[in-house]
Amino acid sequence: MASRRVNPPSIANSAASPGARVPTADPAGEFRTHLLELTADLGGLRFDQALARALPQYSRARLQGWIEAGEVEVDGRKLRAKDKVLGGERVRIHAWLEADPQVKPETLPLEVLFKDRALFVINKPAGLVVHPGAGNARHTLQNALLGLDPKLAVVPRAGIVHRLDKDTSGLLVVARTPESHTALVAALAQREISRHYLAVCTGVMTAGGTVDEPIGRHRSLRTRMAVRADGKPAVTHYRVLQRFRGHTLVRAELETGRTHQIRVHLAQIGFPVVGDPLYGGRRRLPAGSTPGLVAELNGFRRQALHAAHLALEHPTTGRAVEWEAPLPEDMTRLLAALEADGRPS
Repeated sequence: MASRRVNPPSIANSAASPGARVPTADPAGEFRTHLLELTADLGGLRFDQALARALPQYSRARLQGWIEAGEVEVDGRKLRAKDKVLGGERVRIHAWLEADPQVKPETLPLEVLFKDRALFVINKPAGLVVHPGAGNARHTLQNALLGLDPKLAVVPRAGIVHRLDKDTSGLLVVARTPESHTALVAALAQREISRHYLAVCTGVMTAGGTVDEPIGRHRSLRTRMAVRADGKPAVTHYRVLQRFRGHTLVRAELETGRTHQIRVHLAQIGFPVVGDPLYGGRRRLPAGSTPGLVAELNGFRRQALHAAHLALEHPTTGRAVEWEAPLPEDMTRLLAALEADGRPS
């Protein structure tokens, strides 16, 4: 452990102590108090480096700001960020945890499947962008989360730990505190968060398998990803759940989390996700398709991909928890039309 906790590591206070910065009216943030002892293994490091290891829930830049503002004391005195520590020093922080002013809260409908003091689990609809960006400055999941819980403004990215593409539906976990966010981001990096997706693919698979192909940005089409030898490692496991005359329902499990990973990998092996505007290619209709199936396939304007299952270790209780999100209406209708059209002969 990077620090020994002498008292509860984080306390949100409604009033500032004497000498602390007092925010103006309608503050966006909260006070945080920490009292800790730097362990011997941190000896020799810069003070800001040692503090970042002791309190990984905060960015080093935020800690440096607190140090420069005089909100951090070491054995009752002030240190500069570049000063070296010996280990064993007692550190006291009483600082204002400022909110990110860039993203504004909005009241948007959200389906919350679970909430407690540490987490939200959201069932995201297709069509909702996760983070603001070029062309999507408002009406995103991040805006909606800030409207749901204004305290998320002090958590990186309003607590969003992983993302889904705009037109992918399903489960997302959201951390409600910086501590939970740090724990969940670490768990995701260590592949300790399980994420399973349901996808309707074009073509009839004979069996499941694993795609282990690196993914990187497409060399000429910058909005697309591609399998590239110099890309980042990417592994997707997939299992056949149901076969139709010209399509397959699969369950895909991410071992890594690259942008568009499932979509790129399934297209790479010749079974693109139905409706995928980037990787799906030309829409293919089985010969003799029923009018109902033709209508559903022609009207399906997004990738038929749904984040159906999420499992993780709760960041504060340590318990194993999991959630399921039912298929959205459009994918349910598509599967019903495929079923009515018949199974492969």
